[in-house]
Amino acid sequence: QVQVVESGGGLVQPGGSLRLSCTASGSSFGLSAMGWYRQAPGNGREYVASITRGGMANYANSAKGRFTISRDNGSNTVFLQMNSLKPEDSAVYYCYLDSAGRRYWGQGTQVTVSS
Repeated sequence: QVQVVESGGGLVQPGGSLRLSCTASGSSFGLSAMGWYRQAPGNGREYVASITRGGMANYANSAKGRFTISRDNGSNTVFLQMNSLKPEDSAVYYCYLDSAGRRYWGQGTQVTVSS
């Protein structure tokens, strides 16, 4: 059974940084594309970033230049380094893993950017 677990959310001041982690189990991680979405209250789920099994990264316009996605296949973990955070980045961040034609989601981790 595939499991995806996020961690690293929290409260940070505007301009600050956070690093989210997402660890997968039960899958051939190295063969899986993974990524992040986020959802703020009252909004739909919004794409943030993704990384292919070969390490190619893609970003939403809102994340370009501030966020960096990376992966460590040895530990089955994907990271989202978020810098220069803004209040509008506040949301629940969800990690996903694509494997064998299915998408698996984590439970989400809350990020709050506020002074």
